[in-house]
Amino acid sequence: MAQRPVPETTTEDKLTGEPPVIAPGHTFGSITDKISAIVLTNRVGIGWLGGFALSFVFVMILFVACTYLFVKGVGIWGINIPVAWGFDIVNFVWWIGIGHAGTLISAILLLLHQQWRQSINRFAEAMTLFAVACAGLFPVLHLGRPWLAYWLVPYPNTMTVWPQFRSPLIWDVFAVSTYLTVSLLFWYVGLVPDLAALRDRARSKVGRVLYGIGALGWRGSGRHWARYEVAYLLLAGLATPLVVSVHTVVSFDFAISIVPGWHTTIFPPYFVAGAIYSGFAMVLALAIPLRAIYGLGDFITMRHLDNMAKVMLATGLIVAYGYAIEAFMSFYSADVFERYMTLNRMLGPYHWAYWALILTNVIIPQSLWFKRVRRSVLALFCVALVVNVGMWLERFVIIVTSLHRDFDPSSWGMYYPTVWDWATFLGTIGLFSTLLFLFIRLLPMISIFEMRGLLPEAQVGHTEKT
Repeated sequence: MAQRPVPETTTEDKLTGEPPVIAPGHTFGSITDKISAIVLTNRVGIGWLGGFALSFVFVMILFVACTYLFVKGVGIWGINIPVAWGFDIVNFVWWIGIGHAGTLISAILLLLHQQWRQSINRFAEAMTLFAVACAGLFPVLHLGRPWLAYWLVPYPNTMTVWPQFRSPLIWDVFAVSTYLTVSLLFWYVGLVPDLAALRDRARSKVGRVLYGIGALGWRGSGRHWARYEVAYLLLAGLATPLVVSVHTVVSFDFAISIVPGWHTTIFPPYFVAGAIYSGFAMVLALAIPLRAIYGLGDFITMRHLDNMAKVMLATGLIVAYGYAIEAFMSFYSADVFERYMTLNRMLGPYHWAYWALILTNVIIPQSLWFKRVRRSVLALFCVALVVNVGMWLERFVIIVTSLHRDFDPSSWGMYYPTVWDWATFLGTIGLFSTLLFLFIRLLPMISIFEMRGLLPEAQVGHTEKT
């Protein structure tokens, strides 16, 4: 008999004074049934089909844009001299940043024994993979001859066409590919016990075979769990430094240059904080609709939303500090070029983008200081969307305003994105959404076995074993 759905609770824990990690009243069976039913028993609704169809339309737009780019070259974009980097690198940095929250939630919070991560880590990890896939498209397309992208890899060859290891673009190849590999392994290893649960509950033979292949012969024995915990912990340890290293390397694309506005030592920590900021904003923007559509309020409780809002507030303050130090140092350094760059950002042709990012990244997120805002689902969703827009504007301001007016006034110019810039960008959003829709339909978006571990009887059993 199917378990009765447990309504979302707003009561607070008597010991901590915080909302519970999971709503009371659940059992092992009810958790497994509710999460697996989204994949195995729920019929495809009109909402899912409509969202998937719309996302797939944008994927087709991306396909057309890339095909036309291969035929005509990067001249179809708005890039020029001096703005040789435009939407391609802006979107690359933005997508990489969005992918950071998944690794942070999965690895670092796991090592810190934060139980509230267990309701959101699965789709946050999937979001990481999809965001990195979107990010990886832009540097390849930017090469001009994308079919020669393998030249970036140090492979043995008779022509001695080795990459330039002093270029941070090569560092990006190693950092992003390593990040993708470890994130994929970490995500898949965490899926194995849940794939076995789906294998055992699948009604169709095809489902049992496919989930069985993915489960790798998992039977839930003590030996399996022991090896699983060791592998999961090792991968968490490997993934943790990647949170810092990947976006640090991305920041080196700018920081090691002499371009005014880029040549600054604050970029590595500033970029890492901004990546976590935008990543948590995207997790919130995804978690809120998912918990509403699929009735997951008893798993993704207000405690999860409140904690993510607090992380957003903390990283947002770090980003605001970075803005302030960047402006202060440009004047304190007495460098006329740095001073002009700051004034140009504030008062120049792109001043609208600068003040828009201050509004969206600094001013509006200060509302998260108030508990009433953090406990309002609609308010959190709006703030998360605003932050994602603001972080995209930040990348636009950093790249375009630093390039369009550099040292020599004779080389000044303006950058105007073309319809193909927008088509490529919107196409990657469609690709991200399409992969997310498929993930929701085919795999459990919440970790079944980790949610079961939050139940009181599981905690008691774990205490007795230890």
